[in-house]
Amino acid sequence: MEMNDRRTIVNNKTVILIFIYIDYHSSFIFIFMICIILIRSVMEIQILKEIGQRLLKEINSLQDKIGESPGRGASGDITYQIDKLAEEIIISTLESTKEPLTIISEEIGIKKIKGGGVNVLIDPVDGSRNAVSGIPFYCSSIAVANGDRIADIELSYILNLINGDEFFAKKGNGAFMNGNLIKPQTDDTFYTVAYEAQLPSRDLITIFSLLTEARKVRCFGSTALDLAYLAAGSLSVFVNPSLSRCIDFAGGWLIVKESGGVFTDIKGNPIENIRAGIEKSTSLLASGNILLHRKALNLINSKN
Repeated sequence: MEMNDRRTIVNNKTVILIFIYIDYHSSFIFIFMICIILIRSVMEIQILKEIGQRLLKEINSLQDKIGESPGRGASGDITYQIDKLAEEIIISTLESTKEPLTIISEEIGIKKIKGGGVNVLIDPVDGSRNAVSGIPFYCSSIAVANGDRIADIELSYILNLINGDEFFAKKGNGAFMNGNLIKPQTDDTFYTVAYEAQLPSRDLITIFSLLTEARKVRCFGSTALDLAYLAAGSLSVFVNPSLSRCIDFAGGWLIVKESGGVFTDIKGNPIENIRAGIEKSTSLLASGNILLHRKALNLINSKN
């Protein structure tokens, strides 16, 4: 009887030891995997920051040739020398990572690296018309999507090519400006409303009710940069009643969402299921918070 009891105790101890070992071993693997994921995220952000450093250095050296136009890009818009150089810098740096990627860019269209992989949505210079006109408000925008919809965007990066303001966001981790966590406006006053008007005679009529309620109105000419500064609380609302290309707002979409802002089309419909491409696909309405968004929707749609 004693032997049986002892065997039972030994067996129980053995089970306990094995359980502890398995639990420890699993925890170790889990922690190791988390570390790998975190390291990979940092690497991705570091690559984008490296691109930003190159852009700031090399774009500034192009000032005397900034307005030269080598033709039209895949989107159909005029490509300027600054667009071409920025795209070359971004793509060459991404190629150096040796990762399989699918580049979707306003200028080159679609380019597969090592057979294609994760989608990288690029607007080499958002606001190139500002750049060639001598207006200091334009940026580069990059968004990384693990799928073909807006909802699949997991990482984004926007760089102000004039003053170097750097915005980035990773899904679930918040949005940052120059390394600091950012949050949008929290009250419901329209302090500053920014807009785009591709066809002013039509677009301004559509959003007129909203604009007249704002204390200040601005048309800066760079959608991605508008969205980035909205996420940082500098703007109350951004609206574009015309159809926009995904590459124009992809980077800004994640930064706004991760900051706590709200993003739909001008009818209030979600845009998460829109396909990530270079075609024009949706109107845009982004707000610092849900109260601002509801007010903006009511004003825009009250007579439209």
